[in-house]
Parts: sequence; C-alpha cells; structure tokens
Amino acid sequence: MFKPLPPLQALRALEAASRHRSFTRAADELSLTHSAISHHLRNLEDALGTPLFRRVGARMIPTSAGARLAERVRLGLAEIDDALTEARAGDRGGAVRLEVSVMSDLAGNWLIRRLNGFAALQPHIELMLRVHAQLVPPDPYTVDLGIWHKRVDEPGFVSHKLIDDQVIAVVSPSLVAQIANFRVVDTPKLPMLRFAHRSWRDWLEAAGLPLQEPTFGPIFDSPDSLLQAAIAGQGAVTARRLLVRDAIQSGTLMQIGTVCVPANMEYFVSWREHHPREAEIRAFYEWMREQLAG
Repeated sequence: MFKPLPPLQALRALEAASRHRSFTRAADELSLTHSAISHHLRNLEDALGTPLFRRVGARMIPTSAGARLAERVRLGLAEIDDALTEARAGDRGGAVRLEVSVMSDLAGNWLIRRLNGFAALQPHIELMLRVHAQLVPPDPYTVDLGIWHKRVDEPGFVSHKLIDDQVIAVVSPSLVAQIANFRVVDTPKLPMLRFAHRSWRDWLEAAGLPLQEPTFGPIFDSPDSLLQAAIAGQGAVTARRLLVRDAIQSGTLMQIGTVCVPANMEYFVSWREHHPREAEIRAFYEWMREQLAG
C-alpha cells in the first residue's frame, strides 16, 4: 500500500513555483491566489520537515530538497498526463498526442505542408501544433516538443540544432523579367524589401555590391509577411534557404545569383529528458531530419 500522499494541489504548487521561481507566477498559472500557494507550500514543508524554498531578492529559489522533489513531481505529473491521454484515446487505437510548439515561419513555410507524410508513417501519433512567433521561447514545460530559435538551457532538457541554414536573396520571376538581362549587380535596381530582424548588409557585402541599405518602403516584422510580399512581386528579400526552398522549386520565387551568408539564428528542437512520450518525440524529430536531408 502507498503511504498517504500530500494533496495534489500542493504538489502542483511546488512544481509550478520551482519552475517559475515565483509564487505569484505559480498562482497565475494555477488560477490560485498568492496566499493559497504559500499555504500549500508551508503545509508541505511542515509535513516533510524540511524547507523547500528560500527567498533571494524578489525570487523564490527552491532548496536542493525542493528542487529534487519538484523534478520528481514533474515527472510523475507527466506520467499521469500520459496515462490520461491514453485512456481518453479509448477505442481510437491507442493514439498518442504530442503538443508541439514551433516557430511560425518554419510552420507556415515548411512544416505544415509536409505533415500528411508524417501522418502516413506514424498514424498513431496525433500532433497538436502551437505556433510561436516570439524570439524568446515559451515555458518549455508546457509542451512536449519545442522548435524555437533558442536552445533550452534548463537542467533536464535535451536540445539539438535542427539545421545549419543560410540566408539567400530571392525575388519573384515576374519582377526580374522587368529588367533586361538581369544579373546580381542589378539587384539594387529592384525594390529591396526591409525586414525588422535582418539587414541587407551581409548579403550585399558577400555579393560585392555597395553596402546601401534600402531606406524607404514598408518594414516587415514577420518572416511570413515578408515572403508573401516577395511572392506578390513587391520586391526582393533576404530569407532563410529552408523557408524558400519550396517556393523556389515551384517557380514562385527565384534565387538571385548564388550568394549566401550564414543565418544568424538557428532552430533548436528541445524536449524533457525521460519524457513519457520520448519514443514518439524522437520519431517526429528523426522524421524532420530526414525531410531536411531530402
């Protein structure tokens, strides 16, 4: 027989407070008050006979005992969640759901159009996509798998670089057709669209062209909007080769010359170590690598 367990809400409070280093943020996540979180954790400390947190400035830092317990509770809650997911699947043949957070540019320009292929290979894996647009990753504990521009450096996580990508310049063939015998040196004659998170400078330097940034026209904050503008024939853009690969193959966009420069941000795939759905996570990760290699 198991020994009597503390209330589940107290264990959830411990896990959330340890992750956020804040009772207030834990309270917000669990829809409780700050005093309720404090009450749960005081009772838990009294029951265990050991302190679980210490205050450092404005942060609540778990003690070594608190950190170890929070990690074990986190794994236990993940196991319970996995069991509930399998139970809900019922007569669906044991479908396993993976919640995947992915950068919006990668999702919209590469991943989504390939998902039918993954479903055909792994019909028991049910993907739930959460599109993320910010450079700062969300809380990595809230999803099974993250594909973000930054590596998760927290203990207990696995992070792999997805691809060594490059930046190239692309343009609509219909726009290039307006300049007779177009060559790379003619690029400044085109409207050069501006992107808030990347300048033209590195590409212009690699192409041996004057380092003259465009100074007029709209500035796009989203890679998706930038590429849609290029496809619509509004101007040339610099973009990750991965994101424009399909458009180039279909003839919607064309690369300007062969000039390329390294991308200044990569994609990292991250998940928790010993995840209860690690086999399915690795199946999805390996499938992505195969697609990229192809």
